[in-house]
Amino acid sequence: MDVASGLARPRAATGITGMDEILNGGLPAQRLYLLQGNPGVGKTTFALQFLIEGARLGERGLYITLSETREEVQAVAETHGWDLSGVEIQELSAPDAGLQPSSQNTLFYPSEVELGETMRRVLSDVDRVRPARVVFDSMSELRLLAQSPLRFRRQILALKQYLGERGVTVLVIEDMSIDGGDLQMQSLAHGVITLEQLPPFYGSDRRRVRVVKLRGSKFTGGFHDFRIETGGIQVFPRLTATDYPRLVSTEKISSGSAELDSLLGGGLEFGTSALFLGPAGTGKSALATMFAHRAAQEGHKSIFFLFEEGLGTFFGRAKALGMDLMPFTEDGTVTVRHVDPAELMPGELIEQIRKAVEQDGVRMVVIDSVTGYMNAMLEENFLLAQMHELLNYLRRRGVVIVLVMAQHGFIGTSMATPVDVSYLADNVVLLRYFEASGSLRKAISTVKKRAGSHETTIREYRIGPEGVSAGQPLADFHGLLSGMPHYQGPDGQLIRKGDEAPR
Repeated sequence: MDVASGLARPRAATGITGMDEILNGGLPAQRLYLLQGNPGVGKTTFALQFLIEGARLGERGLYITLSETREEVQAVAETHGWDLSGVEIQELSAPDAGLQPSSQNTLFYPSEVELGETMRRVLSDVDRVRPARVVFDSMSELRLLAQSPLRFRRQILALKQYLGERGVTVLVIEDMSIDGGDLQMQSLAHGVITLEQLPPFYGSDRRRVRVVKLRGSKFTGGFHDFRIETGGIQVFPRLTATDYPRLVSTEKISSGSAELDSLLGGGLEFGTSALFLGPAGTGKSALATMFAHRAAQEGHKSIFFLFEEGLGTFFGRAKALGMDLMPFTEDGTVTVRHVDPAELMPGELIEQIRKAVEQDGVRMVVIDSVTGYMNAMLEENFLLAQMHELLNYLRRRGVVIVLVMAQHGFIGTSMATPVDVSYLADNVVLLRYFEASGSLRKAISTVKKRAGSHETTIREYRIGPEGVSAGQPLADFHGLLSGMPHYQGPDGQLIRKGDEAPR
């Protein structure tokens, strides 16, 4: 909405995947915008995509470069396989424009002559090409020619008025390594977009974009991850759960085991999240696989994000436990993706989950494990905020999300989680080792369930060729929550080796 006129202003789509979603359809047309960032962050790629999208829509584009040669700009386009027909590149430099003032000239500073001649060349090119979109690369060069902040501001104001009268949408590039994000230019622009590149301690660089301002127009604020690949920039918009309607469902996913379902109060409800928590080897991943296998049998789609386990190991383990997932992956009911935390950006993972839910109809999402997910984040606070938004989004979409988290250590009070997400989950299932009759066994209990009542007892369970099976409730347990559980009851209540759970 154009505040001044009260009318909706046409939008100039950027052609960048995800960026137009952030801008609520694109940049309001016939205005001047500032694109700023350090060298190598992707400013030229962004600007070229903006012009190429205009050409695709039948709008002529003009790329005026003062800092790069025509060949360098064309080389960027070639690396992405872009056709620049419909986009004219005009290279301006002091020698080409005949801007070498005579040494006898005593009336003007050389910079005044150069700036005036450069601006005349710019206006002449605009009148000749009659573009609908113009890119200036970069304002840093004009600022150096102006020398005086006052002269620079006057020139930009005049240029802004001249192009606005001709209905041109303008994108000016600013190198922050030279100008440091000049506030004067930000105040003159109708909108400001900042690109950043962050080097992590390990792994590939993270890039993110932020819309600083967009006058009289709604946009999604904050930082959004983006990636530069062959074919251009792809932006992953920050997830905002409140943008989606809440879906109400009374369905549940069963584990396939009556004992486990009883422990969980009937199973896992759609639109809820579950945290499977315990030390390594207690069967957290097997329990998550059991629910996904049962969901697939009932026709519900699931997706796994594996951070530690390889695909071969995952499918082999599932088959050995009587839960062969390969037929379901072949028909698209189950999708399994291995994630490299060193290469994955947080926003990219969120976008993959969102597409799986909205485009593929996935009803169950498994993240195995949250520890690996945390390693893909820049900092713990960011993880918790993004995890909170993700869980709220999936609840609204009526999706079951299972979070697998390993605790450090195996027994004792030293066991701890790398980050506490238990308060975010609707269901928390605790798995533990315990000792009985000189052997190591496993115990399971539900310690939290928001959606209703649940069994408060502790059950033994075992993992075998038939999957995960649970025994009857055991009353003679001590110290389960302390991390040092001890069973003092009769051996007859325990699961016998090779047998199913006792009835």
